[in-house]
Amino acid sequence: MSQRVLVTGGAGFLGSHLVDRLLDEGHEVLCVDNFYTGRRDNIAHLLGHPRFELLRHDVTFPLYVEVDSIYNLACPASPVHYQRDPVQTTKTSVIGAINMLGLAKRLGVPIVQASTSEVYGDPEVNPQDESYWGRVNPIGVRSCYDEGKRAAETLFFDYRRQHDLSIKVMRIFNTYGPRMNLDDGRVVSNFIVQALRGEPLTIYGDGSQTRSFCYVDDLIDGMVRLMSTPHEVTGPINIGNPGEFTMLELAEQIISMTGSASTITHLPLPPDDPQQRRPDISLARDVLGWEPSVPLSSGLARTIDYFREALAHADS
Repeated sequence: MSQRVLVTGGAGFLGSHLVDRLLDEGHEVLCVDNFYTGRRDNIAHLLGHPRFELLRHDVTFPLYVEVDSIYNLACPASPVHYQRDPVQTTKTSVIGAINMLGLAKRLGVPIVQASTSEVYGDPEVNPQDESYWGRVNPIGVRSCYDEGKRAAETLFFDYRRQHDLSIKVMRIFNTYGPRMNLDDGRVVSNFIVQALRGEPLTIYGDGSQTRSFCYVDDLIDGMVRLMSTPHEVTGPINIGNPGEFTMLELAEQIISMTGSASTITHLPLPPDDPQQRRPDISLARDVLGWEPSVPLSSGLARTIDYFREALAHADS
């Protein structure tokens, strides 16, 4: 059945892909973004669409609209962006959650929260499952994002306990794909842009730290499936790809796939950078019937094509 769906952060990397998916399914979409990290280019192809509406708005201020469901994705998600204005990052996560939960409560509609694997911090267990409480530095340079998202999860579950609100919390692991910003600051986009420009690929530390990379289409599929679950399904639920790669392996694969002459250079590890990050997705398999289907090589090929075109456009 067609719905009117609110997507906050809808002009961002993940948000714009979600908007595309929802429109493809026949829904009306209200895309809300303050364009701090979201970009008009990501949604330019939708501006004439009869079921698409764009509203420039900051979720730290209340929003009064009528919708049937809410996806709350508004928040800078890469260290470069969320550390630029850490106070605003925390406000976006916490006050934004309060405002969107208040809207969902008033309308009596389900709400999905885009949380993050960063709630696990630098984990003592690998892979991480949803029962793990994490190891986060509450006063570090990353904590505006990590603790902001943890506080948002607290709010979501308190609204559930206090008001029986239909909440869905997903913990997103590293996601990549077309529409990432050129200056995103995350490792996949950094490596691809450096390789395409023939610059040295910057690895922090010795490159032995690991990450798991989920292609954006797989991630969005998990998000949409979570929204369609019954009222009693709340999460938190890990959505990510359990394939684990070292930073050195990723750098070498991207150099090979781009045909780049780039070398690899090493810099000191930034503070609180997790050594391991890999999701246990048993719950997603059981509850959502979901697992990722796009292998890293295929997803990287599509992402490299996107960045090649974006760089050509930026340099012209």
